[in-house]
Amino acid sequence: MTGNPRDIIFTAIGQSVDVKQLIQADELLLETISMVAIRCTDALSQGNKIMFCGNGGSAADAQHLAAELSGRFYRDRPPLAAVALTVNTSFLTAVANDYSFDEVFARMLKSIGHEGDVLFGLSTSGNSENVIRAMQEAKSMKIITVGLTGLTGGKMAACSDILVKVPSTDTARIQESHILIGHIVCELIEKSMFPA
Repeated sequence: MTGNPRDIIFTAIGQSVDVKQLIQADELLLETISMVAIRCTDALSQGNKIMFCGNGGSAADAQHLAAELSGRFYRDRPPLAAVALTVNTSFLTAVANDYSFDEVFARMLKSIGHEGDVLFGLSTSGNSENVIRAMQEAKSMKIITVGLTGLTGGKMAACSDILVKVPSTDTARIQESHILIGHIVCELIEKSMFPA
């Protein structure tokens, strides 16, 4: 390992804090996050579901956020309809083999998605082709699309009904912020649907 471990730790924490402070100071971004929670709450209240997709660390984040809704977050309450499109390895590998890896999420979406559902596409670059294909398919099915990306939004900007751009180009910092934003959305949904 090169460099002082303590310095590396402090730098990483500082960078993470800096990005979160940029989010906190951005009124438009805060309003966008609030809008995401409202759209999700409306969808769930009308019997629809929330779906998530992403690759690598974003796939793990997709599963994490789906579990927060379908399990529980802060409150002991009924489960909410939420699913990650990343969890069926037999389906993913069959579709990747028989069609293309670019089609794995779009094809799953076709099988379980319905008008009025919400799809979260997670991609730090905003350019993951299989996530973009799912977002495009969702729009054709009248499914609300929410893009969670980094600073530029990438190609997902064009296919997101609501785009949440983390003000960073650092993959790790973006993913950390995606989980923070996802947790905030889960908390807002939970408090709206299950008031104390």
